[in-house]
Amino acid sequence: MNEPASRLPSTFRLIVTGGGTGGHTYPALTAVRALQARLAAEGRALDVLWIGTPDGLEARVAPAEGIAFTTVATGKIRRSANPLKMISPANVRDMARVPLGVAQARKIVSDFRPDVVLATGGYVAVPAGLAARMCKRPLVLHEQTVRLGLANRKLAGSAARIAVSSESTLPLLPGDVRSAAVVTGNPVRPEVLTGHADKAVAALGLDGFDRRLPTLYVTGGAQGAQQINNVIRDALSWLLERANVVHQCGPANVEALRASASALPPHLAGRYYLTGFVGPELPDVLALADVVVSRSGAGTLAELTALGKPAVFVPLASAAGNEQAHNAQHLEDAGAAVALTGEITAARLQEALGPLLTDPARRAGMAEAARVHGRPDAADRLVDVLLSAASSG
Repeated sequence: MNEPASRLPSTFRLIVTGGGTGGHTYPALTAVRALQARLAAEGRALDVLWIGTPDGLEARVAPAEGIAFTTVATGKIRRSANPLKMISPANVRDMARVPLGVAQARKIVSDFRPDVVLATGGYVAVPAGLAARMCKRPLVLHEQTVRLGLANRKLAGSAARIAVSSESTLPLLPGDVRSAAVVTGNPVRPEVLTGHADKAVAALGLDGFDRRLPTLYVTGGAQGAQQINNVIRDALSWLLERANVVHQCGPANVEALRASASALPPHLAGRYYLTGFVGPELPDVLALADVVVSRSGAGTLAELTALGKPAVFVPLASAAGNEQAHNAQHLEDAGAAVALTGEITAARLQEALGPLLTDPARRAGMAEAARVHGRPDAADRLVDVLLSAASSG
């Protein structure tokens, strides 16, 4: 049971560690914002320090959000199925940096004296997480994917709480840490949940769209995905007979795709909106979308399930630990998505999308199954865990 606000210190001190990619960075940022709002409602302040890497996404995101930022030495372990390849000169050199990083992190944690340390994964989380244990500060891990990532596996035994994104993670945890686990979901940026379809039509000038047809949103992430772009290009005429398409293809791919779409008849061409990047209008595009084709990173899954969007996932085969394939399969097994793995062809994409584009009842069923797995309140749940760990730490 939490203490009354009057007995709590007026400033809550939090160290956040994790990053390298958006998958580790944005859930942490969303949790920080939610914690800040919770404390402000109680008349309290948040003092937060982010421990990251100098070249990771967090090095740009944290300072832009007004969050104090510092770095420690890290060692990136290059994984291989062959144990002998793990003992590479680069791995040996990087492993030697870990003790230095731990020493640096221990000084930072000792000086800052956080009420709790939140680690969201990535190589930098290991030294900071170990330092939390050495300094006897409560450590909360957050795992975005179905299976624990490498950093969180290393830190699990040191954690006061392990916040996971899915019920499916619980049986995969080592028995000795399962009692520390709590299902929170993966924090979703609140703005993603507030889109309006009509705003997307106006902002993007989608006057050629036939609103009687479903709208398909295709995305390969910020840089685009060549694999997805190629299969959409090959199936484009078929798709446009059945749907409007918003295709976010990555800035480097626009010209080639525009050239290949130039032969479309006018009535189909008007249903195709090609863009390199979708920015602030993303929530509105997601609101407009009836079906989504995308990679299956943890952040994407969290957003699409929170919104209840039927999806066809094309997992990134090179993702660490094959996590994207696990993510996609988990939702396919629940009837909440379709997972396309292996060789992806236009014919396979058409087979997957056909029933969703032509059968509103099928779409509605998958949307409901996705919504069951969505946790739009994940950030608030994670804040509960942080406050609980701090009060009992």
